Amino acid sequence: MANGLVENLRRLPTNFRESLVRHERPVTDRSRSQAVFTNLFLHIHSTRTYVRTLAPAATGGLGVAALSFFAILTATGIALMVYYTPSTEIAYASIKDLHYVVPTGRLIRNIHRWAAHLMVLSVMLHMCRVFYTASYKSPREFNWVVGMGLFILTLALSFTGYLLPWDQLAYWAVTIGANIAASPRELTDALGITDSFDPGGFQKELLLGASDVGQQALTRFYLLHVIVLPAAVCVLLGVHFWRIRKDGGLGQPGQVHNAAGKGVEDETPRSPDVEGEKSFGLMAIVHGTSPATDEEPGTTVPSWPFALRAELLVFMVCVLVSVLLGMLFDAPLKEIANPAVPENPAKAPWYFLGLQEMVSYSAFMGGLVVPAVTIVGLALIPYLDRDPTEQGVYLHGRHSQRIAWQCALFGLIASVLAVAVPVNFGWLRTWFPDVSQLVVIFVNPGSLLMAAFAGWSIVVLARSGSTRRSAIALFTCFVVGFLVLTIVATFFRGPNWEFHWSQATWPVH
Repeated sequence: MANGLVENLRRLPTNFRESLVRHERPVTDRSRSQAVFTNLFLHIHSTRTYVRTLAPAATGGLGVAALSFFAILTATGIALMVYYTPSTEIAYASIKDLHYVVPTGRLIRNIHRWAAHLMVLSVMLHMCRVFYTASYKSPREFNWVVGMGLFILTLALSFTGYLLPWDQLAYWAVTIGANIAASPRELTDALGITDSFDPGGFQKELLLGASDVGQQALTRFYLLHVIVLPAAVCVLLGVHFWRIRKDGGLGQPGQVHNAAGKGVEDETPRSPDVEGEKSFGLMAIVHGTSPATDEEPGTTVPSWPFALRAELLVFMVCVLVSVLLGMLFDAPLKEIANPAVPENPAKAPWYFLGLQEMVSYSAFMGGLVVPAVTIVGLALIPYLDRDPTEQGVYLHGRHSQRIAWQCALFGLIASVLAVAVPVNFGWLRTWFPDVSQLVVIFVNPGSLLMAAFAGWSIVVLARSGSTRRSAIALFTCFVVGFLVLTIVATFFRGPNWEFHWSQATWPVH
């Protein structure tokens, strides 16, 4: 019995490893498939990956980059939480301690800040890549909607984190957001029903926990930023990745689906010795009609190590970029928040500046109605665009490419006019002093710009007879409009949100 115990102790490391790793060393295709299929963290991958989707030009690694920045934010955020106190009396001092006292605290905060900006940017670029390669087509429609949800959560994460330093920049940027939440009062005041029906006031108090930005707002934003929103992101990420796998992997050249979600026969040559339909199952080739049907084994490689190696490379690049930016550029920290001394100009983060530009015309239309209509419209694109289109190819066909360039030009002209006309000639109240406030609310440069984009997409639909090209028109116009408004708000808006060609022409206080 004693000898048996000694032998068991000797074999303990081996027995533990065998109970943990349920497959042989991954050196063959079968063992590599087992490594993926039996691992909790890897099984979200299919056991094999299409070679074409591993090419850098296919996806740019943007989805993995967004996930990598989220992981960096989680790690650095946990480190920052150790020293941060969500109190209006201590928050600013704790950030200063991180900046000047805590070893590597400044670098960690800088990395966190830059990773947040890069996550927003990578999510935006990822959405553009998915759209322009038609990778939202059937059967991936719902995953596009999930992606839109992740986009909104990413913006919410950045917005809630913006208040935590409790400096002037944070306080007044969040004040702008709170005023947007309260903007339905524009409409209810014009209708004279605010005393009995005040959704704007309810939204603002729900956001801040009070009538202004204070301790209640800081507590709510902190809990949202570190618990609620990250948990929601993790849930949607799980759904997003699972649907990618179940919907046949990433969109790639040669995949064409019709409105019913059935594969449309393309002209890809087939091996002459292939008979009937076949599909990759979990770890073998089986008969069936999954998205991989009729794919040759030679078009795929084991996910271990090829796909995992590519993902690790993207992650390492993201870490390197975040660290380099964190070492070169400090996250801003202004004076402690002071409600009595407003920032002028008070500007939101760059990804909200286009929204702030529209808000300057009407907080209700520009801050709530236009963004809501835009998000709903973009989410519905896969369900309205049912044209059979080859997936995985950027703007497939010369006609689609020409449409995209024409729409980019139209979006540029319309967006510039939406800024130039009010700046140079004023707007309705300047031209017609007695005009109804309801007209001023609904007829403003932001709402007219949205209507122009929608009308242009309808014109493209009527001329081309293609819902895909109409969708390209709408999406391209919104992308260009976002870029133009963001550039204007960033570089040309000064004190009192007045237009200036250069910061040197700002009035001296």
